[in-house]
Amino acid sequence: MPFGKKSTSSPSNTFNLPRRLRRLADLAYNLWWTWGRDADQVFELIDRETWEVAYHNPVSFLRLVDHDHLLAASHDSHYLDLYDRVIQVFDDYMTGGDNTWYARHHQEWFNQPIAYFCAEFGIHEALPIYAGGLGILSGDYLKEASDLGMPLVAVGILYKEGYFIQGISKEGGQEAHYADLSFSDLPMYPVLDDQGEKLTIEIKFPGRDVYACLWRVHVGRVLLYLLDCDVANNKQSDRDLTARLYVSDLELRISQEIILGIGGVRALYALGYKPAVWHLNEGHSAFLTLERVRQLTADGSTFEEARNQTIGSTVFTTHTPVPAGHDEFPLRLIDKYFNAYWPQLNLERKTFLDLAYNKQPWGEMFNMTILAVHMSGQLNGVSELHGHVARQMWSHLWPNKPVDEVPIVHITNGIHTCTWLARHLQHLYDRYLDPEWMERLDDPKIWENIERIPDNELWEVRCHLKHKLVAYLWERASQQRLPGKVHPGQVISSGIRLDPDTLTLGFARRFATYKRANLILRDPERLLRLIKNPSKPVQVIFAGKAHPADEPGKHLIQEVYRQVKRADSEGRLVFLEDYDMNLARYLIQGVDVWLNTPRRPNEASGTSGQKAAINGVLNFSVLDGWWREGFNGGNGWAIGEDRDYEDTEIQDEKDAESLYQTLEEEIIPLYYQRSADDLPREWLGWVKQSIITLAPRFSMRRMVKEYISEMYQPVLPG
Repeated sequence: MPFGKKSTSSPSNTFNLPRRLRRLADLAYNLWWTWGRDADQVFELIDRETWEVAYHNPVSFLRLVDHDHLLAASHDSHYLDLYDRVIQVFDDYMTGGDNTWYARHHQEWFNQPIAYFCAEFGIHEALPIYAGGLGILSGDYLKEASDLGMPLVAVGILYKEGYFIQGISKEGGQEAHYADLSFSDLPMYPVLDDQGEKLTIEIKFPGRDVYACLWRVHVGRVLLYLLDCDVANNKQSDRDLTARLYVSDLELRISQEIILGIGGVRALYALGYKPAVWHLNEGHSAFLTLERVRQLTADGSTFEEARNQTIGSTVFTTHTPVPAGHDEFPLRLIDKYFNAYWPQLNLERKTFLDLAYNKQPWGEMFNMTILAVHMSGQLNGVSELHGHVARQMWSHLWPNKPVDEVPIVHITNGIHTCTWLARHLQHLYDRYLDPEWMERLDDPKIWENIERIPDNELWEVRCHLKHKLVAYLWERASQQRLPGKVHPGQVISSGIRLDPDTLTLGFARRFATYKRANLILRDPERLLRLIKNPSKPVQVIFAGKAHPADEPGKHLIQEVYRQVKRADSEGRLVFLEDYDMNLARYLIQGVDVWLNTPRRPNEASGTSGQKAAINGVLNFSVLDGWWREGFNGGNGWAIGEDRDYEDTEIQDEKDAESLYQTLEEEIIPLYYQRSADDLPREWLGWVKQSIITLAPRFSMRRMVKEYISEMYQPVLPG
């Protein structure tokens, strides 16, 4: 195991595989297959139907697939050519750590591991322990760290019920359903101790000890460790502590954050890791800084010495300017869970509370972001505008500094290109970009060659992706038509009447009120005129979840759904339930325009539009987050102006007018304008400019390299 001393063992291979295909087991248990070139095809081509039944989970697939299909594949020369090629690429990748970008450029830090903590990781729908953008970003981060060869180890929680499965009633009400994950069918291993038993760590809770075991997930070269309290040593209520992601109950929430932060540190130490850098991706894991201080004071350091040492090796990334996105707990809970902890830091209660104290109108609170800020040496937001907002938001923590001198910088988010780029576009780029383009994703010169792609070939791929999206939605809708399953209106609302030749807008994200999913519905009659235009129609696809405790967000879903179900919309307004990574891929690859309407400046960054852009989808967004940096006037469209408003009603009114006017006067005419050979050449010119200007600049490769140079390098030794 790289960078750790604790040995672990893997479960024995229980798949009944033909000898010729025995390496399928190795591939199934390493999530490299989720982005490795054509690696998913190694499973899907054996039996497409079972691959769908297993929901693209290769471990479950190999347990379910009929042995006859495996035998047939083992004698199919075309399949074996693909299998051998993928396995060879996988082996070269996994054994090539000494020749990675990180090894070539930062050899001096090659044995200095970086610990990356996050509450959620969105790596693939096969491992559903993510809720939204934060998790998708962290999953992309692990993949790019693996590609670059960075010595990263990650820590999170294994939620046995995940986030939630969304259903939509015929009235538009969101219904939250939960189901236990079958851990034996997930691509992960239990971590075992030297005696072959599950390795567990112990955390002191009020009046009892709570235990957590560990699971190991291989993400290419990177290891992700997940903490799980569903162990026999715990009573049932404690076994459920890690059941669900983002619980609203504050007592459960603080328990999870103790498990992630304090338990995560103990887990890494038990595994033999000695990280040189500790990266807190959002404030949920901030308790880890206290555990590091506690262990240093136990070894003889004073609190100030231990705190300074911790600060000197800790990086904190904040992800939201929305106050509700920053966890905080009433002091009664801090007293309950930490009254035996602060004496171990040699602190009095008040000094301990001052590390994160926040006075609110509703009471005195212990704020996790403030704790992270006070205990980290490197701080950053996730876009240029968000960096400015974060400096203003937290300037009171530096009362003697002007806002512009508050030490919070920014690194704008990016995406893992290979995860989100459609296979047909990869093959198209292979033909016209530099042969080494996949190794130089952040090099703008590589992407200039997009201009070489003939319009007809680019349009052919774009049409294929759009038809693929519509076919998938037709299939989903058809499944809903089973007798007695749903109301007929719900079938129409889920895409059964979508037309692949119609200009299609996509809006898919978390249904928080500030994201204004209803902005395009502000003037329903005006929108109806657009979608029902007989010569230049428009269709709009909505998707997204509201947190189960977010009543305004759920009401927003109902408002959108009521408009979607209008008979006079003729099925051109669609709401897709249970938005996840699988559905996201179809949408960001298959729509024509990606719509984003946050109430500025509340969108810290956003990355869904970046995913759409690399697939030739044009962005139509408020100048907030990443789009404020990406928009240049010729690679997409802006909603509203580059300014803030004090009156949100005026802001909404002006943004809605900008949205409608831009659609009517620019986007719709441009899309339907055709050349003599029936190609939308002007539209494709915008598509090419979008890819050229956005693909390298908003790649995860650029982003991770910036974290290394700007956030990690200042705290790495030497």
